[in-house]
Amino acid sequence: MVLMHLVIGLLLLFAATGEGESNAEVKHWGLIVAGSNYWYNYRHQADACHAYQILHKNGIPDENIVVMMYDDIAHNSANPTPGVIINKPGGEDVYHGVPKDYTKGDVTPDNFLNILKGNKAAMEGIGSGKVIDSGPNDHVFVFFTDHGAPGLVAFPSGTLMASDLNNAINYMYEQKKYSRMVFYVEACESGSMFSDLLKKNINVYATTAANPDESSYACYYSSKYQTYLGDVYSVKWMENSDQVDLSKESLLKQFEIVKKETNTSHVMKYGDMAFDNEDIGDYQGDGDDYGKGISPDDYHSEPITDAVPAPDVQLYILKNQLRDARPAEQKKIDYKIKQLYLLRLNISKIMEDIVKQSVTSEEQKMRVLKNHAYPHDFDCYKKAVETFSETCYNLGQVDYALRHVYALSNLCEERISPDVIVSAIKKRCQGNTPTEIQF
Repeated sequence: MVLMHLVIGLLLLFAATGEGESNAEVKHWGLIVAGSNYWYNYRHQADACHAYQILHKNGIPDENIVVMMYDDIAHNSANPTPGVIINKPGGEDVYHGVPKDYTKGDVTPDNFLNILKGNKAAMEGIGSGKVIDSGPNDHVFVFFTDHGAPGLVAFPSGTLMASDLNNAINYMYEQKKYSRMVFYVEACESGSMFSDLLKKNINVYATTAANPDESSYACYYSSKYQTYLGDVYSVKWMENSDQVDLSKESLLKQFEIVKKETNTSHVMKYGDMAFDNEDIGDYQGDGDDYGKGISPDDYHSEPITDAVPAPDVQLYILKNQLRDARPAEQKKIDYKIKQLYLLRLNISKIMEDIVKQSVTSEEQKMRVLKNHAYPHDFDCYKKAVETFSETCYNLGQVDYALRHVYALSNLCEERISPDVIVSAIKKRCQGNTPTEIQF
């Protein structure tokens, strides 16, 4: 009798600690973010809306999907199809039904981190108030698309540092906020958001459009819309998810397909590879359409032939407009191109002056300006970036300035005091903030 009670007790303990957990309901959550605004950045919100349609179609309920986007594209005066957003020429409307959880000034790094961590109190009274309210058995899928730089991605106002993102991920792991979590990130130098930062044993898997040293690429220019409609990495994973049987394609298989087809930058993966053989549907939805679609082995997509580096999108848009313009309009467009080049030169000169004021030798100056950045001192880097964005150029609004913030990281890695760097930035820029060219 004693032995019987002991066996029953052990079985109950096992059920409470192991078997019960494995049988618990697995909820799917999605967090989709477009971190830019303005018509020339059309593609980011198009990517985000398309991602929503995939998760929604595959059975993830809207109460479990949070969408952050500025929402200035669908009804923009430049939109030839008001109320409609497409992600490729001739493509279907991807804007219909998209939840407007957080728009305009609510699309910020702090809000993103609080939503990701499930901080309901912090989001009370902001937007829809929805957060990723996930638990220890749940799967979380995060898609972010925008501009980036070494160790950061941009928002319309403010920047998200790689250190802050990974601190939030670690917090979620410690608080048992997920069973598995997957990140897909579209941005220049997006690999730097995870490289040497994302732990390999916390059940988080991430893929990025680019390695830590290179640009991501825009694609699908439309003369009708006069802007680029998508980003290469983003449209490649989404067009794949649109067609294949999500129950037969693994995360690894999709990564391999997207890596092969994204021949403009190096698609990377980071984190925990122990579950990359699991079905895509475990993260992008396993609803009524689960088990439908074509075999991954039969999947084929057309190559992209018009990809351009993301930092040059404004320039290429203007050049395409110049090509298509009537003679009476060409002079105005040519003037904008010249102004854009002047803006770039001014940004470069400002950063060079900041570096010159911060260093102690010509040799050190050349190291800072010529070497790629691999941020480690994020406390210093964050102070420098925030000061530059507040005083010189708003990095969420003047995306070309992101091409130069690597120098601020390099100054920090040279162990130059953040006070010295901040002082140099303020001295160079205060009271003399240039105006961004809008078109």
